Amino acid sequence: MLTWLSCLPELGQLNRREIAALVGLAPFNQDSGFRRERRVIGGGRAEVRAALYMATLAATGGDNPIAAFYRRLLEKGKPGKVALTAAMRKLLTILNAMVKQKKHGSCSQNA
Repeated sequence: MLTWLSCLPELGQLNRREIAALVGLAPFNQDSGFRRERRVIGGGRAEVRAALYMATLAATGGDNPIAAFYRRLLEKGKPGKVALTAAMRKLLTILNAMVKQKKHGSCSQNA
């Protein structure tokens, strides 16, 4: 959580689409004329994305909403990396909402 708070001071101030784009988890198209390419993620803050990747990887092995979401995507036939990226974005959205609503335990105002 400290990596996200220190490297991403905008956490809690942006909406879910803006924070995903800032971290580099928003899928952008590579289309031009009649050419239609795959949507790709990239750019943004690599250190935050790396920490989010590891946290999501650990979360997918447990019994929590992120793991359930990940398994649901795999059951629908999504490739593993696509499902993991979607789970990363979901975790980022949850963190953003928690900070926005000040429901984070380790950084309480009383401490």
